[in-house]
Amino acid sequence: MPSRKSSTPEQLGLDWSVPGLVAGVDEAGRGPLAGSVVAAAVILDDLSPIRGLADSKVLTPLRRDRLYDEICAKALAIAIGEASVEEIDRLNILHATMLAMRRAVEGLRLLPRHVLVDGNRLPVLKMPATAIVKGDATVPAISAASILAKVTRDRQCALLDAQWPAYGFAVHKGYPTAAHLQALREHGACPAHRRSFGPVRAVLESA
Repeated sequence: MPSRKSSTPEQLGLDWSVPGLVAGVDEAGRGPLAGSVVAAAVILDDLSPIRGLADSKVLTPLRRDRLYDEICAKALAIAIGEASVEEIDRLNILHATMLAMRRAVEGLRLLPRHVLVDGNRLPVLKMPATAIVKGDATVPAISAASILAKVTRDRQCALLDAQWPAYGFAVHKGYPTAAHLQALREHGACPAHRRSFGPVRAVLESA
């Protein structure tokens, strides 16, 4: 077995990648009227399999939280990327989502050889990538990323709820439910709302 070199890739000036590593990427928060859009990138460890990985949307909150902790403990590398409300309003939600995904991949402590992205669009990355429709239900690394992104964003919504309790962010997570739309009409938009989204824009224009 070859010995490990003590010099880091940065010291050697190499374009470093670890052979064979594949990252899964997914996002949470494209549809809500408030809060940032969150993406996660995960490189799983084949020697430490995680049972029960699935699309985060089909898991209970308790199961998601438990898998979140297991992914954080067992994955070779994880990273979260976000695009803020201001970036969403400036760029539009699609471009902001791609930005969050790119930030997640760039945040990994290991550089993947290939990136698998849920959906049919790809962010601009420095390595090869493949878009996989419904990948969060079929590719374990993407499933893991969907869980990290969902749990991270749900926890952010709990913080938004504590800051602006009139809107019920902890319950609807920013999605345009009847209760959320009613709160928007009654209280107007708060700083966490996405001004470029139709229901929020309509409330602002009617004020």
